[in-house]
Amino acid sequence: LAIDLENLGRREEGLAAIEEAVAIRRELARVHPDAYLPDLAASLNNLAVRLGSLGRREEGLAAIEEAVAIRRELARVHPGAYLSDLAMSLNNLAVDLGGLGRHEEGLTAIEEATNVYRELARTHPDAHLPNLAMSLNSLALRLGSLGRREEALTAIEEATAIRQGLVKVRPAVYQAALERSSAVMEWLLGT
Repeated sequence: LAIDLENLGRREEGLAAIEEAVAIRRELARVHPDAYLPDLAASLNNLAVRLGSLGRREEGLAAIEEAVAIRRELARVHPGAYLSDLAMSLNNLAVDLGGLGRHEEGLTAIEEATNVYRELARTHPDAHLPNLAMSLNSLALRLGSLGRREEALTAIEEATAIRQGLVKVRPAVYQAALERSSAVMEWLLGT
């Protein structure tokens, strides 16, 4: 509901919906953590995104940090089930930290996300190559914003190569992502 409301431009209503979901899932996780902690982490991740879209970055950061902590513990116990979720939350953490001007911390988070996605893509490329490309794209942006142009170019070249391969298989799905990587490449080459 929160995502649909946001897509309709009803951001405040979407925020209220995800806040309610977090409250419900927090109570469920308190009573039955094994069953509901993954759901709480997912709702916290979505709450962070909604708060960020409303410019409430500090609150969003608190939500995503909680989601990362939960998902880190879940991935430690059950890596096959939760590593991908952890990487997604780390990617969102990097975005939130960057938005607050905490670029070095954001870089650390996106580097960890990229490493996780790289490992996942090694064993299951069909499922995880798109996410690896996404995190490499984000990594290039973070490195570029820190003036580390050569490292950024290496990351965006890898992202572009992955996305070119994906476009060959499913152009309608991956063309826009390839164009985003091309735009980052142009930005880096222009700096």
